[in-house]
Amino acid sequence: GSILDDVPPALPALQRAEKLQKRAARVGFDWPDISPVVAKLDEERAELDQATASGDRNRMADEMGDVLFALTNLARHLGLDPEESLRQTNDKFTRRFNYIETTLKQNNETIEAASLVRMEALWQEAKASEKT
Repeated sequence: GSILDDVPPALPALQRAEKLQKRAARVGFDWPDISPVVAKLDEERAELDQATASGDRNRMADEMGDVLFALTNLARHLGLDPEESLRQTNDKFTRRFNYIETTLKQNNETIEAASLVRMEALWQEAKASEKT
């Protein structure tokens, strides 16, 4: 059997990618430092751009998966948990989006009628308020 066999397929995809990478790293299938990890991410992003330009949705999905896998590898090399990093960003996105909704409502505006420019300005307000 493979050293990857006992990594459960039912795990969340980011978590499974990290575990697969850790298993492979145990037997030396890993980059020695972060530089090639970043280069691989850049390569995968370029391939996603090419796939997007082609309009081939299957190819785009394949390349997006490669980008996510490379990002997971970068997180692992930085000693970060990709699930936790994404969870934190989801929470941040939710807080900022809620700020947009609340502010629009307070000004008797609807989110459906708000322009992207207006929403982006409120997003920036929310972002700035988090730093104070």
